[in-house]
Amino acid sequence: MIVRIMGEGQVEIGAADIDVLNTLDVELEAAIESDDEEVFRTKLHALLEKVRQVGKALPDESLEPSELILPPADASIEEVREMLGDTGLIPG
Repeated sequence: MIVRIMGEGQVEIGAADIDVLNTLDVELEAAIESDDEEVFRTKLHALLEKVRQVGKALPDESLEPSELILPPADASIEEVREMLGDTGLIPG
């Protein structure tokens, strides 16, 4: 799966890592639902850091279509809330 982190670039994530990312996504959604800015910030950074950790960065000149777009680390609760789909930021 090709994932774009807005403002950073693209990474390729293996199917085996999706479950871990989904767990972090659920925790992020809970923080958004409770309007807890501090927990939201922690969970968003944890999700993005895990994507960077498990993902293989694609070259900047690569033009692969992104299957998933994640917000930047400095996104607000409202911005991320607007990006949430029925299955969170990470489907699965």
